[in-house]
Amino acid sequence: MKHPDVPVWVLVPAVLGLALLVLPVTGLVVRVDWQDFVSLVTTEESRAALWLSLRTAATSTALCLVLGVPLALVLARSSARWASVVRALVLLPLVLPPVVGGIALLATFGRRGWLGQHLEAFGIEIAFTTLAVVLAQTFVSLPFLVVTLEGALRAVDPGYADVAATLGAAPTRVLVRVSLPLVAPGLIAGTVLSFARALGEFGATVTFAGSLQGVTRALPTEIYLQREVDPDAAIALSFLLVAVALAVIALVHRPGRSPW
Repeated sequence: MKHPDVPVWVLVPAVLGLALLVLPVTGLVVRVDWQDFVSLVTTEESRAALWLSLRTAATSTALCLVLGVPLALVLARSSARWASVVRALVLLPLVLPPVVGGIALLATFGRRGWLGQHLEAFGIEIAFTTLAVVLAQTFVSLPFLVVTLEGALRAVDPGYADVAATLGAAPTRVLVRVSLPLVAPGLIAGTVLSFARALGEFGATVTFAGSLQGVTRALPTEIYLQREVDPDAAIALSFLLVAVALAVIALVHRPGRSPW
């Protein structure tokens, strides 16, 4: 189907862009040792790392929903100057190097952090625990949910919410019964993006949580460590991580029902 705003020449950079994304994944698939694939990805270390990644990514995604939906709603409905400042702060983790995010978390929640030292007085330790993995993943993935959902909320006609309010519905009821259902595709998309980002988080996690097997060593960290001692295992685990991420996206990205 032809479109008036799609000249033929755009196909060249479009194909090149697609190739830039697809070729590295293809190279990864080609390098996998398929004969020993099962044994490489089912070692005790690999299973523990995968299970930890799935648990923490699911937890951080739930935390993103609890914190991100209200934040996106406030930003979408506000036109004040402070909203642009808040939006810039929300976007900050997207442009920060992950290791810088990890150092920032450590400076805040570490044993000598400005907040962590007070928490430790109550027996609460965060750094180098599983909770640290969840916080690091939430820090880097929360912006994906907020940005996606805010854009969806701004695109919805506010008249529907106004009508519901006029009929006597309380703000919470309007939000739950009107606004959120209208932006369900955007909410799903933001949730999936947050989960996928959390699943692949490495830099902030290894800086803030370390690499304790079964406690903080998530799958990306395990891949990094295996890269030095067993490259075949690192490639196999990398393919496994890509496959899990694609499976998550495929669950919601269906023909005719795409939330994107």
